[in-house]
Amino acid sequence: MDIFYATLLSLFVLVVSFSFHFFFFKSKPTEDGKVLPPGRKGWPIIGESFEFLATGWKGHPEKFIFDRMSKFSPKVFRTSLMLEDAAVFCGAQGNKFLFSNENKLVQGWWPASVDKIFPSSDKTSKIEAIKMRKMLPNFFKPEALHRYVPIMDVVTQQHFANGWEGKEEIVTYELTKNFTFWLACKIFINIEDPERVRYLSGPFESIATGLLAIPIDLPGTPFRRGINAANFIRKELLAIVKQRKIDLADGKATPTQDILSHMLLHSDEDGKFMAEYDIADKILGLLIGGHDTASSACAFIVKYLAELPEIYDGVYKEQMEVAKSKAPGELLNWEDLSKMKYSWNVACEVLRLAPPLQGAFREAITDFMYNGYSIPKGWKLYWSANSTHKNPEFFPEPQKFDPSRFEGSGPAPYTFVPFGGGPRMCPGKEYARLEILVFMHHLVMKFKWEKMIPDEQIVVNPMPSPAKGLPIRLYPHKA
Repeated sequence: MDIFYATLLSLFVLVVSFSFHFFFFKSKPTEDGKVLPPGRKGWPIIGESFEFLATGWKGHPEKFIFDRMSKFSPKVFRTSLMLEDAAVFCGAQGNKFLFSNENKLVQGWWPASVDKIFPSSDKTSKIEAIKMRKMLPNFFKPEALHRYVPIMDVVTQQHFANGWEGKEEIVTYELTKNFTFWLACKIFINIEDPERVRYLSGPFESIATGLLAIPIDLPGTPFRRGINAANFIRKELLAIVKQRKIDLADGKATPTQDILSHMLLHSDEDGKFMAEYDIADKILGLLIGGHDTASSACAFIVKYLAELPEIYDGVYKEQMEVAKSKAPGELLNWEDLSKMKYSWNVACEVLRLAPPLQGAFREAITDFMYNGYSIPKGWKLYWSANSTHKNPEFFPEPQKFDPSRFEGSGPAPYTFVPFGGGPRMCPGKEYARLEILVFMHHLVMKFKWEKMIPDEQIVVNPMPSPAKGLPIRLYPHKA
């Protein structure tokens, strides 16, 4: 028995020593004498992925970044994330470097979890991804966006009539998710029946959570739930794609009615059309991007307007001026939204404090030097919105809610990055602006409200969201 315990103790010491070596990794010269960024790799295999995700679950995703900026370097540090060696680029300088070197020194990269949930996102489909990014601006150019505003207005009015009006209390985040998904379904695939939208929306939360989960494919894990949810939605979308193909051939659908029709009828320079499965996969990605980020932003707008009555009053005053300029029953248009400058400043400050996109990965496509350190080819590179958004160097008193930061020329370049930047900036940025402003207009024109949980925790997984969904008590304006 003594030998057994001695052997067990020796094994324990060996494991701890091995883990200790990984956990306290410091920068060291490469074979050619170049120095890697300072940092630590964390635990064997999983690296610092758990800590990276856990700070978000606890509501402080910036803690992972700022702790290491303070300990290792405010410019760049080494870590291990999503089973990969990684360097985190910090501050405006880091953002500028990554955004401006797209397809020169770096390229887009997604964790293995994304490749499993979106099989067509892997390296064999990079050409299709490039084609998709070229196609998307057609749907988000000014003339298309002008057409979307009245559609958004109709859907938003229906949303408030169905989900908010006549209620004393509501759970905000559930409703903002329903709203933005309904809008995305209408504009992307021309589905607007509330029951059909609700049926499709169910699995999307599992997909979003699975996208940045540690890629352990076992029953019950967030990763497995994400894969299953994506497969379910993809199957539903494939049926919609096939039916739309028939409707287009029979003249029951039009080539310009939505993004789905355009994808089915659009061929590349070689005359090839996208496969039905690829279209379903791309629509799935658009639905995620088109509703997850905006639903988070809308929920946090509700939160901050409840907490800051003087900000609410400013938004209400501006939206009242817009409402007074409209004839009874007249829908909002592009020009109306261009008058909502203060409201958009408020929305931007919300996006600064609770950025839906916490950051994104790139991959080094060649060896290069950055800030005196060597970045090897193949390393994964991460930029974080919070390294500037909540940094007093760029935003004095960063925890203070101050929409005036966005007046005039606004924040310095590369410091406000809720939609990313460079060639890979979110192509739906302007679409998001429109739906957020239309939502704000009807929200403040119909209600005042108060939070029912004063100190409700915020969790980030992977989008920021109120832990209990932000329940509020509604006080409708008197007609």
